[in-house]
Amino acid sequence: MKPSNVLILPGWQGSGPEHWQSRWERAHGYQRVEQHDWMRPLRGDWIARLEDVVLSCDEPAVLVAHSLGCIQVAAWAAHSKNTHHVKGALLVAPGDVERDDIDPLLWSWPPIPLQKLPFRSVLLGSRNDPWCDFDRARRFATAWGAQFIDYGDAGHINAEAGLGSWPEGYVLLDDLMKD
Repeated sequence: MKPSNVLILPGWQGSGPEHWQSRWERAHGYQRVEQHDWMRPLRGDWIARLEDVVLSCDEPAVLVAHSLGCIQVAAWAAHSKNTHHVKGALLVAPGDVERDDIDPLLWSWPPIPLQKLPFRSVLLGSRNDPWCDFDRARRFATAWGAQFIDYGDAGHINAEAGLGSWPEGYVLLDDLMKD
């Protein structure tokens, strides 16, 4: 699989330079799906951008989503006629945009689509994620037809969790790329 067909989907505010997504992008040449506004994410804009990038790939893509990027994948898959251009998705620490305490800047994201994804997916949830209750993450995995992995007490599974280049996650991605 060409590195440019592995699409990095950061969450709200993007992934900083020490985030595992950014490290993978630098180390392997993966393609970040850039958004026009990381600070004020609009669901329709993010979905349209993902559609454009998926269609630009010359072979089926593998999606690597974190936080709001996971919700972006579910929302895109619920509306796109081009989901057959995706081979699989690694969904890490979904952000629950339906929580009452979520910032009003995310007003365009609810409701979260809860239908089966038409491609293989793996979802990792953390027991102490401040942005998504563990049982809620498990419910997302069930609804989306994703393999669920209990990642223990790893916070939001981001740079603050001290994962570095996160080799354990890379093994999961490598498995998705092989199938």
